[in-house]
Amino acid sequence: MSDTQKLKRIIATDCGSTTTKSILIEYVDGEYRQTVRGEAPTTVEKPLNDVTKGVINAVTELEELARLKYNDDKIEFIKDDTIWLSSNENKGVDAYVSTSSAGGGLQMMVTGVVARMTGESAERAALGAGAIVMDLIASNDKRANYEKIERIRQLRPDMILMAGGIDGGTTKHVAELAELVGAADPKPRLGSSYNLPVIYAGNNKAQDIIKDTLEKKTDLIITENLRPILERENLGPARDKIHDLFMEHVMAQAPGYNKLMSWTKGPKEGKLVNIPIMPTPAAVGNIMQTIAKVEDIEVLGVDIGGATTDVFSVFTKDKVFNRTVSANLGMSYSISNVLATAGLEGILRWVPFDIDESALRNMIKNKMIRPTTIPQKLEELILEQAIAKEALKYAFIQHKEFAVGLKGGQKKREIADAFAQSVSGESIVNMMSLDLLVGSGGVMSHAPRRNQSVMMMIDAFLPEGITRLAVDSIFMMPQLGVLAEISEKAATEVFEKDCLIHLGSCVAPVGSIKPGKVALTAKIELPNGDVFEEKIPTGEIRLLPLGVEETAKATLKPGKGLDLGEGKNQEIITEIHGGVVGLVLDTRGRKPFVLPKENSERVKQLKKWIAEFKAYPELKI
Repeated sequence: MSDTQKLKRIIATDCGSTTTKSILIEYVDGEYRQTVRGEAPTTVEKPLNDVTKGVINAVTELEELARLKYNDDKIEFIKDDTIWLSSNENKGVDAYVSTSSAGGGLQMMVTGVVARMTGESAERAALGAGAIVMDLIASNDKRANYEKIERIRQLRPDMILMAGGIDGGTTKHVAELAELVGAADPKPRLGSSYNLPVIYAGNNKAQDIIKDTLEKKTDLIITENLRPILERENLGPARDKIHDLFMEHVMAQAPGYNKLMSWTKGPKEGKLVNIPIMPTPAAVGNIMQTIAKVEDIEVLGVDIGGATTDVFSVFTKDKVFNRTVSANLGMSYSISNVLATAGLEGILRWVPFDIDESALRNMIKNKMIRPTTIPQKLEELILEQAIAKEALKYAFIQHKEFAVGLKGGQKKREIADAFAQSVSGESIVNMMSLDLLVGSGGVMSHAPRRNQSVMMMIDAFLPEGITRLAVDSIFMMPQLGVLAEISEKAATEVFEKDCLIHLGSCVAPVGSIKPGKVALTAKIELPNGDVFEEKIPTGEIRLLPLGVEETAKATLKPGKGLDLGEGKNQEIITEIHGGVVGLVLDTRGRKPFVLPKENSERVKQLKKWIAEFKAYPELKI
């Protein structure tokens, strides 16, 4: 019997900083489905100081709801105050997995010799492992040594990842970085009963120097170089060490986590084994990579929260994964930073009515100091979604700048040769080849109308060519990411059927064209027998009805000089997928996308597009 056949009932939890969310996944009629969900306050802080109490409360809710669903009082998931792992049909579950971002998640510092080379690679490794990168210390970052030492002392990270140098290269700068860390003698964030974990993933020639400098002061772990040569990254070993240390050091210090770690078990290679708790963002990245690999597609996902916005992507035929954390862009705690980044003009360009500048500033400040409030008026909702568009836009810009290929020819160079030059290549984020765009976070997942989610995603990300759009229904991606460790089949089936709400598809030709000219000639055969035919001029939106699991045969010809993915002026015949919102034809332009600067013209255009999106039916247009 395979591991998957043994999995009939699985519980997965995500221990967040405020809420612990639980889901029940069951094997029903030959497929895995998410059947029941529950939640409870996280209990990692006083007075309970035990994360498992919140987990038990969230799973108790699952148990009660499952009993109601199946009208069976004999269903039990908890025994002796633990989650019951049992193969009995009603008693217990076959596997229990969990993720966690309680206690502020995983906070790291990274070091590298050249900020735009090994420093950037170290950031990619840490971010991909689910960390928040607090700072990057580099030999060429222009801070004085005493400032770097003071910074390391002040931040008190959970661990430090040290990179630098290609294998066999010069060791001078790596040794200097080690001396800085040693002089700072940093203490870990969650207590002083253990030494700070330091992972060294740099020049193999410098390993003995690193040991001499840091072994007695830190808990030093040495792994393979994450940039063995300039032209290649090797991030896997460093990421694996980060995961291991997250469990052994960071989670072990948090109240109740030792107990929780002993609970998480599932079948692997025919045995019941412990399944490590994953940092929540790492688990989201894991499900993104799993879906991209299983379905052979390119994926872009975003999670916009109150304090941060995470962007995940899997691009190119090699399925290269990147994650960025925009720690200054969010919808409550960081909302003032969105205003500072985008400026008033940036936010107001999406607002189809006049508003006093002080009123907008007051609304933003109120949201910052009362983060749990939700809009009460239509105008407040429109303003909040306008802010979300700018937060998403700037988080995506940061992601594109970070998700780059590696530049460099076949010739190996010494570290010193790279100091004066940028060695990052072009961004690998290609919106034209993107297959699936997934949004999550309260402002998108819980928008009053799904049409508003579609409008926010298209306006913020400006998808090109033909792109499918979806949102995470109840933010279960973290649980599915850790579930993928024991069953890719269960994780992908639930992701497709219960996690994602398919919103529809967006068709957008790319290129510059004069106003008034035809940007898209479309003939679309809809499932109900209707045929949509139109020569759509520039600056327009069309929304066609095309439901979930429906497809339409489309013949699409871009306007002169425009491209839909097959080259300029090339007609394409394809099948397009629908969703709960439908099919959006967007001829407003890409590269560039321009809103009219004159206020009355801009408002007129916005109202026209909002009406086509059917985003705010109550708005008087």
